[in-house]
Amino acid sequence: MRIFKPDAQIQEAVRGQGINIAIGTMNDDLPTLANNPMSATTWVRTNIVPYMNNTLYEYLVVGNEVVPGNLGKYVAPAMLNLYKAIEPIGALSQLKITTTVPMSALGVSFPPSASNFANAAMSDMTAIIQALNSMQNGNSILMVNAYPYFAYASDTSHISKEYANTKSSAPGVVDGNLEYHSLIHAMLDAFYTALGKNGGSSLGVVVGETGWPSAGNGEITIPFLSVMYNSFFRYYILGSGTPMRPNNKLDGFVFEMFDENEKPGGVEQNFGLYRANMTPVYAFC
Repeated sequence: MRIFKPDAQIQEAVRGQGINIAIGTMNDDLPTLANNPMSATTWVRTNIVPYMNNTLYEYLVVGNEVVPGNLGKYVAPAMLNLYKAIEPIGALSQLKITTTVPMSALGVSFPPSASNFANAAMSDMTAIIQALNSMQNGNSILMVNAYPYFAYASDTSHISKEYANTKSSAPGVVDGNLEYHSLIHAMLDAFYTALGKNGGSSLGVVVGETGWPSAGNGEITIPFLSVMYNSFFRYYILGSGTPMRPNNKLDGFVFEMFDENEKPGGVEQNFGLYRANMTPVYAFC
């Protein structure tokens, strides 16, 4: 389970439940965490230490989708300060420090082998890669939010529904000697390429968010397609590799637990497995 900011009620609820947790910092806290090491220490003592003995913390996500953007420059120093704050409490063997970036961090994403970071993101991504390389004994990861739905919805005439939603029989992309039958694989390999071109070839990639809305955009957003995509992601993408990195077993998170009825109308309200009243949108297991 991924929680986007510290929440004592949620953290108490998951204690001792055997649920692996990714916990995030609030984006607005990044400047303080970056510029004040004591603030990072206080954050860890407040939000990690009280729960760590019986909570399976797996990821600490330092900022969500702030690269490219004005807060991007704070991510790397905030990560390093939090790393130094966590190191003395002995949690680094289980907790990986990372950040989450959107597809817009890439300036070129097609074909995957030609990918690289956008000019607006390059400086911040270079600093983040350097920080990740200095932590976790070479076992660091970058979280990527990847949504084949949005790519498909923006270009249904050139992207097949099968290629975006699950797996196409014919390759959607042929890139050198690699064939891509699933759009999410192409998206993730685009990030592997960009990382490799900028000093991050040893870094892993984790899917920070992915999903398919169940309503909001006509016949391409129905519960059946949500079930198909999320089931495909769970059973065929997680635990497997990509064409470019077949031996790198993927981890990731389906977005999201609940519909968000307070978001603007349309697909953004309709990614949940459950409605706001806790009734299931569709059967998924």
